[in-house]
Amino acid sequence: MTVRAATPPQPQAPRLARPPAGLVDGGTLDRLTVRSDAAGAAQTLGHAAALLLTGTAVVLAPTWWLALPAMLVHGVVLVALFAPLHETMHRTVFRQRWANLALAQVAGFVLLIPPVWFRHFHLAHHRHTQDPANDPELVRPKPSTRAGYLVHLSGLPTWRLLGLTLWRLGRDDTAGMAYVPDHARAGIVANARRQLAAYAVVAVAALAAHSWLPLTLWLGPLVLGQPFLRAYLMAEHTGCELVPDLTRNTRTTLTGGLLRRLAWNMPYHAEHHLYPAVPFHRLPELHGIVGASLHHVAPSYRAAHREIRAEF
Repeated sequence: MTVRAATPPQPQAPRLARPPAGLVDGGTLDRLTVRSDAAGAAQTLGHAAALLLTGTAVVLAPTWWLALPAMLVHGVVLVALFAPLHETMHRTVFRQRWANLALAQVAGFVLLIPPVWFRHFHLAHHRHTQDPANDPELVRPKPSTRAGYLVHLSGLPTWRLLGLTLWRLGRDDTAGMAYVPDHARAGIVANARRQLAAYAVVAVAALAAHSWLPLTLWLGPLVLGQPFLRAYLMAEHTGCELVPDLTRNTRTTLTGGLLRRLAWNMPYHAEHHLYPAVPFHRLPELHGIVGASLHHVAPSYRAAHREIRAEF
């Protein structure tokens, strides 16, 4: 009798997130994916003006107890730079590649996120949305208790992760980062090292000038604003199904015009995942087309978080 060796199980290919077929016709999609330098410039200048306004309020605050709320508001506008950083990963803010890269560098510097690394992280998240084995956003489990939820919202785990990522990339350590292709590694490491060097220059200059401005206008407000960014980002996928169907694995959150503008229309997050080549300024129109097909549409961020907490 011939005994056949057992065939070892074959690893499953990573599943790719995808939109349902025929959700948007080709002609409409071609029209929606046209990028606009005018829209990109207007949004970028508007965000810069908001930062100037809130930063001025911090500087002019006559007392510390008035400076703190001003720093909080300034921090919310600062952490909202995650929206243009995110959008430039898809290079849809401007038509020109260099303009997208320049904006990504500025936003990434402010947020302590090296943009060359983040592009590979983020595009892997898009390819494998809500796939526990391959979505880099799921490498660390989402909060599953009320205590974990509050710790996550505090931003403390985020600061540790950001610092560790910058340090590791500066040391040319990409172990465990399966989404980093070999051909991109040198560029990622060089970008992180330049960013670390720039932080060192800022620190030395502030110490030499005996200036507290980097703390009062940048790092302090970032710490105060981080919980708002965590709450915003948590609503995007937490509590949605772990399936490839992009109408089921991502949540759109309806909100007021001011917040939607500050977030570059990214509350229309399911629409963005369905068609990431559609620029931020066309997402409201895309929502009008596909909104009825989405399975997770929260009427507000408060409602989205009620849904998330109900899972604990």
